[in-house]
Amino acid sequence: MTTIAQMKCACPNCLCIVDLKDAIMVQDQPYCSDACAQGHPQGQGCGHSGCGCQ
Repeated sequence: MTTIAQMKCACPNCLCIVDLKDAIMVQDQPYCSDACAQGHPQGQGCGHSGCGCQ
């Protein structure tokens, strides 16, 4: 049996890989930041180096 510990952030434009133990879960989807989890309401990115999602 394989246990998945990491997944891509559920935000479609985000490049981040998030540890499931640290993820912000919204509707069973893992997000790397509050900005991604909330759909970028003020256009801010996730703030992680190398990722320009919005």
